[in-house]
Amino acid sequence: MKDVVDLIARMCLSAIFIFESFTSIKFISRTKETMTQYGFTWNQEFLLYATLIALTVGSIFLLIGYRTTFAVFLLLLYWIPVTFTVYSFWNDPANVRNIHSIIFMKNIAIIGGLLLVLIHDTGRYSIRRLVGMTKLPKEKW
Repeated sequence: MKDVVDLIARMCLSAIFIFESFTSIKFISRTKETMTQYGFTWNQEFLLYATLIALTVGSIFLLIGYRTTFAVFLLLLYWIPVTFTVYSFWNDPANVRNIHSIIFMKNIAIIGGLLLVLIHDTGRYSIRRLVGMTKLPKEKW
């Protein structure tokens, strides 16, 4: 049961990042405008494509359970700065402070979920475990 819950948790976490990656690619011009609005103007093309690569690779690796430490590192490298920059509710006007504080706390919970994956690694249902269990036949000379 624990391994099934582990798989479902990784699926839920990776779905957030897959969706984020997909929408950033689909609405790339709007993504650039949003980056400019929040002050991410330094080498914007590089930041955008590096972000897309980190989100895509990290979310797929997390989903399949392959190199989860690397996947969590990539996702946190993106998620933490975005959370503190975009949803800094303490600096927001009163009319959006409540919703931004809720989204901020949701993002903190996602960071906690990623840290749990980092600490506990993957369960039985992962590519890493599947590859580790597969043994090649010995060669005969």
